[in-house]
Amino acid sequence: MTNSMNDLSDADVIFVIGSNTTEAHPVLSLEVIKALRLGKTLIVADPRLIDLARRAHLHLQLKAGTNVALLKGMMRHIVDMGWENKEFMAERTENYDQFRASLDTMTVEKAAEITGVPAEDIRKAAELYATAGAANILYAMGITQHHTGTDNVLSIANLAMLTGQIGRPGTGVNPLRGQSNVQGACDMGGLPDVFSGYQKVDNPEMIAKMEAAWGVTLADRSKGKTLMQIMGAVETGEIRALYVMGENPILSDPDQHHVEECLKKAEFLVVQDIFRTETAEFADVVLPAAASVEKVGTFTNTERRIQLAYQALPVKDGTLPDWKIVQLIANRMGAGWDYRSPAQIMEEIASVTPQYGGVSHQRLEEPSVVPDAEFAQTDVCGLQWPCPTEEHPGTPILHTQQFARGKGLFSGIEFIPADELVSEDYPFVLTTGRELVHYHTGTMSRQAPGLDALVPEGRVEIHPDDARRLGITNGERVRVTSRRGSIEPVAWVTDRVSAGLLFMPFHYVEAPANRLTNTILDPIAGIPELKVAAARLERVA
Repeated sequence: MTNSMNDLSDADVIFVIGSNTTEAHPVLSLEVIKALRLGKTLIVADPRLIDLARRAHLHLQLKAGTNVALLKGMMRHIVDMGWENKEFMAERTENYDQFRASLDTMTVEKAAEITGVPAEDIRKAAELYATAGAANILYAMGITQHHTGTDNVLSIANLAMLTGQIGRPGTGVNPLRGQSNVQGACDMGGLPDVFSGYQKVDNPEMIAKMEAAWGVTLADRSKGKTLMQIMGAVETGEIRALYVMGENPILSDPDQHHVEECLKKAEFLVVQDIFRTETAEFADVVLPAAASVEKVGTFTNTERRIQLAYQALPVKDGTLPDWKIVQLIANRMGAGWDYRSPAQIMEEIASVTPQYGGVSHQRLEEPSVVPDAEFAQTDVCGLQWPCPTEEHPGTPILHTQQFARGKGLFSGIEFIPADELVSEDYPFVLTTGRELVHYHTGTMSRQAPGLDALVPEGRVEIHPDDARRLGITNGERVRVTSRRGSIEPVAWVTDRVSAGLLFMPFHYVEAPANRLTNTILDPIAGIPELKVAAARLERVA
């Protein structure tokens, strides 16, 4: 996120696209609802009539997989009307001409035809966003989980730069992270091509820096593989062993059958988790880890805020915190590590990670009171990176003076349809996501009897017109089939989806939605297209 959660109250317009915020990010959604009560304007772009869409001043109910067309249609109208921020673009951006030429392939009318959103609504959204004193974009995996996910994100960046809606309170481009410490995991190098702090693993200067800090020679200096590439390499035999920690790919990865075959083929599989997951059933070794409330450590949330979590419960017998397990294994392999506490580990993080340079457990123990800092927040726990020195107050808003690369780079993006389109055999579009009651693959939430009783099994949302045509009644079991397999969830007949669209959460092992989803990847980010798959729906005889 370029901005902070409480910045939403400073926005005149909030544009939510590809995010079912109230269900997937319920705490942050309270800030959106608070902003609405303050009289702010809300635009929601989503294929479904989600809760926020019902609250919105304008709902752009686009067809799944048409985000680029919608955003280009809005930008074309902004340029045609002269609402672009010429001063901001001249001072702080480059490559505008290429971007502007790319808009010639999209009109508002063409965008309306592709997306299914009325042209007047596209124009209205463009006007509200572009002419607002401060406009804020929130997006999530409804944007990224496409084979054109990178194009979607670049289009959002184009829109913010075109209108100068970045670098100020109430503005910004704000991705909402899918889990509680995804931001922290990425910051710590949990990506295949970077060390901590997004320092490239193939950069000689970064390699030398890390070798000096760790007292080692790094033999492998090449980029690693993404999760989907790892599974492919297991299938071909290039990778023979897997160590899965805090992840349940059996339910979270696309094409479940393919994932199962890959896990069976692995010569050695280790799973480290707090419960015995579906993936752990395939493991040669299961390492029981301590839960978050049983250990000390930090979480870095979606607004880049690093917060210290304290141990609330004793560690259960037979389990250990993840860092201790990893250290024990590393030392059996000759590493010679001697970390004694998470606080010591944070000291090392600060020493090699510029954004975390001023972060320590000692600083995180006290509320941040920084009255002299620009855009300061007082009495707030944690620090927002970049926080490069011990004297630095943290950074609530990014890009206030310039972008990380210097000038913001406009991108010329063309609309590319989803990989799978409807056909006679597969006449429905299936999209997936989350619901409020359960979390991710249900590893934790389905262990809670109260939560599981609220929604005990997987449901597929079906529009009433489709249900009547197929003779399906609410609550009966149905079969959903894609080119990769079939599952049998319960029917939920609802106007939350439009005719021709099916929606399923992926939390349920009894009806695993990701058995059906597409494995095609974004060529840059390597993220699978989980949000669009062609499907067939029928009653179970």
